[in-house]
Amino acid sequence: MMAVTGSDKPRLILASASPRRVDLLAQIGIVADEIYPTDIDETPLTDELASEHAKRLAVAKASAGAETFPDAIVIGADTVVAVGRRILPKAETEAEARDCLKLLSGRRHKVLGGLCLIGPNGKQNLRLVTTSVTFKRLSVRETDDYIASGEWQGKAGGYAIQGRAAAFVKQIVGSYSNVVGLPLFETSSLLKGLGIYD
Repeated sequence: MMAVTGSDKPRLILASASPRRVDLLAQIGIVADEIYPTDIDETPLTDELASEHAKRLAVAKASAGAETFPDAIVIGADTVVAVGRRILPKAETEAEARDCLKLLSGRRHKVLGGLCLIGPNGKQNLRLVTTSVTFKRLSVRETDDYIASGEWQGKAGGYAIQGRAAAFVKQIVGSYSNVVGLPLFETSSLLKGLGIYD
């Protein structure tokens, strides 16, 4: 597969605390040598577009990892859910989750995945992946049951497509793995370009 093997290959660092990203990499046969959670302020800047926000945070995470592991390949990623120009939060409270679900109900929204890889030479590879997701109109009971599940906690836009919220999705156009947390096609392509493939 695409595992990092051999002493001649640089170490691979995933600059993320997300277990979903670890699982997604494992899905395509990649196991990072180290998980390096970064402490980045994820507050959107004034008038910052969702696309710029996703890219900025991905670069910030990868750069933080590259400072600590200058001889490694570092992956930084961030997932942003947006309705129009509005960036939805990573829901931490029931009120936030309800607000997100109310906005998403019966509408199409975008999931923007910022992806940044920094190699041992310091070269930065940046991608933005956009997925369009359309939700069914949610009933009060569906919303209440989803809030009760707790699955929304810490999730961008207040939902996890790989969980119960899959039942809400009428249509998805683009990368599914991007909505989960890491666009795998783009990640594997960049890693191949950096020599991670055997």
